[in-house]
Amino acid sequence: MTSKVYFMDFRATYKDSGVAKLQRLMDTAGIDKCVGHRDLAALKLHFGELGNTAFIRPVFIGHIVDRVKQAGATPFLTDANTLYAGSRGDAPNHLMTAMANGFAYSVAKAPLVIADGLRGRTETAVQINKNRFKDVYIGTEIVNADCLISIAHFKGHELSGFGGAIKNVGMGSASRRGKMEQHSGLAPKVKQKKCIGCGECADHCASEAIDMVDEKAQINPERCIGCGECILICENGAIQIQWSQSGEAFLERMVEYTLGVLQNKTGKAFYINFINHVSPACDCVPYNDAPIVRDIGIVASTDPVAIDQASVDLVNQEPALPGSCLSTHTDAGADKFRGVYPDVDWTRQLSYAEELGLGRRQYELITI
Repeated sequence: MTSKVYFMDFRATYKDSGVAKLQRLMDTAGIDKCVGHRDLAALKLHFGELGNTAFIRPVFIGHIVDRVKQAGATPFLTDANTLYAGSRGDAPNHLMTAMANGFAYSVAKAPLVIADGLRGRTETAVQINKNRFKDVYIGTEIVNADCLISIAHFKGHELSGFGGAIKNVGMGSASRRGKMEQHSGLAPKVKQKKCIGCGECADHCASEAIDMVDEKAQINPERCIGCGECILICENGAIQIQWSQSGEAFLERMVEYTLGVLQNKTGKAFYINFINHVSPACDCVPYNDAPIVRDIGIVASTDPVAIDQASVDLVNQEPALPGSCLSTHTDAGADKFRGVYPDVDWTRQLSYAEELGLGRRQYELITI
């Protein structure tokens, strides 16, 4: 059996605008089957770190909000606080960042609710009884919502290879405790030959797990929370995750959190992936590198596994854009995400999600 994934490109005319196509995409993909009258609808998205501009444009969110309201629901925009130091580590700063990035009510047309409260501790334990976790800890307001609409910017990710619907739901909805559980055991290592002793990683480490010894960075694995921020901070590529020990475990933990988020959302979850400005790193970083492929389009589905598989396939069938960070895997058909993160086996998040019954990797792509 296959799942259906609906696709629109970014071509538009005076008579058929991109906004009109987005409306048809949601209609055809079956949003009305997931959103009911008087539902409190959680629109789970990423507001972007300050300095990042690759996140989904708020004007698109406003049109999705309008469509949810047409179904008779009351939508709110939501995300959970971050584990790492940054502009979204607590609710006040998170909300100010969202508004600074354009998610004001006048544009997005819905209120902003931080799902795990003031300091990321407003959580609900959800029992899943799987291989990695018995219980997972989700931002309470996402658990309390009647339905969930994942609106994900599809891009590369330094820990999961790519970030799409599964990452947006599983990692993004977790409380700070839940995020720490997913990242546990991911203490990076420092390549001493590449370290120039600048100290930037130590200055930015939220858990004070990096010390400067003999003008070289050293990471204390007992204090490290595995957030991965130091990997992005280091401009010399001196800090890397020890994927040989922990890569599969991390991906499976993230997928089990996705399962927990969707535990009470059977038939009440809908997924939209924006495949544009496909940056090599997450929107969590305070900048965004040049996109690795052209702007492709938007996909929608009721299957989180199929939509991510389709998104990855659409990216990989494109040739890499000149001037991006890709120096290998640049041809059409080559794995762009392996080109950026050669040690990350991103396929595990999809295969494990399929094993857990979250969806199917086999899909039919239907162009609207």
